[in-house]
Amino acid sequence: MKYYEVNFDGLVGPTHNYAGLAYGNLASQVNANSKANPKRAALQGLDKMQTMLDLGLKQGYIPPLERPDIRTLEKLGFFGTETQIIQQASKHAPQILAACFSASNMWVANAATISSSLDTQDHKIHITPANLLSQFHRSIETQGTAQQLKEIFPENQCFVHHAPLPAHDLFADEGAANHMRMAPSHSHAGINIFVYGRSSSTSIKPQKYPARHTLEACQAIARCHLLNEDRTVFIQQNPTAIDAGAFHNDVVAVNNENVIFYHEHAFLNTLDAEQEIKEKWQCLTNKELYLIKVTNSEIDLTTAIKTYIFNSQIVTIDDDSMVLIAPIECQENTQVKNYIEKLISQKNPINRVIYQDLRQSMKNGGGPACLRLRVVLNSEEIEKVNKDYLFTQPRLKLRDKFKI
Repeated sequence: MKYYEVNFDGLVGPTHNYAGLAYGNLASQVNANSKANPKRAALQGLDKMQTMLDLGLKQGYIPPLERPDIRTLEKLGFFGTETQIIQQASKHAPQILAACFSASNMWVANAATISSSLDTQDHKIHITPANLLSQFHRSIETQGTAQQLKEIFPENQCFVHHAPLPAHDLFADEGAANHMRMAPSHSHAGINIFVYGRSSSTSIKPQKYPARHTLEACQAIARCHLLNEDRTVFIQQNPTAIDAGAFHNDVVAVNNENVIFYHEHAFLNTLDAEQEIKEKWQCLTNKELYLIKVTNSEIDLTTAIKTYIFNSQIVTIDDDSMVLIAPIECQENTQVKNYIEKLISQKNPINRVIYQDLRQSMKNGGGPACLRLRVVLNSEEIEKVNKDYLFTQPRLKLRDKFKI
């Protein structure tokens, strides 16, 4: 049976703003308090979804959570009508109010970790919402996101929903932004790669910014999702990358099927990681594996994070070739653009690039990959998905009524 990668993109909510809430996210900090345009942000996101449909891919969406989060403000001691609560919080705790207004759930790569039925021992799709403990404005998303995911993927013989991991620093979980699935094709069993920033068993940690995701969280999710140990890899993210502003793995590495595209400073022990992936790949398939490692001399880490080249999407289209969906900032940087042109001319599955304008999201540190949650589904499983959350060309064309 054929399987498809369905991208569920986050819709940008009307409270999209630049409050500089994400410590360690350089774009968020640099653009703090600048003027945002929620309408333009939403339309840019919809344009990306249109790009996916134009490529012949299946596309879904995840709606924004209700903001401001009045319930959280009430838990923190603000009472009265909604207007009174907002006024009190604005006066006495403006940073808390800013967190409760945040539209950060638009970056649904952090919403959850989802395992394909091809990889799980019970052949069901397993879903674990991320607890997002490291940032207050994101931690308040978890309950709402869990409810959304149950509505999109109704609990039945296909979908298994797990509770978020315990709300303890040991199990800090940032979702699929730190998870990659490698396979000969979307229709084949794969290798699940989990990338973590820290663990209780190592003292090797970043010095400037916090490591948000733990090894213990990765291991717990792998157990809960009934993943095969022989096809699971755990890799520590390089503390140097985190301190440079790569707060999630998807800022310095991205993959699709048999391709991993990554910076040489993405992982702590790169050679060991590459060797383990190669060994497990050889046990899985004889299809060629492409480990596309970008050296610091080709694109330095600062430029990679500024342009978000590794936060691009790589997608497979009908002719089995791959397309790189890159932020327009990559096109505007001569060094990065030249590298991409060289990349698509070389012998590897990526032979085309599309530059996408997502400036409103990028100013808060979210590129193409941040805006989507990947779910591998076969045709029967797609039939079980709530169709209200799947985009079609006619439905997406409605965005034209709201063009700026």
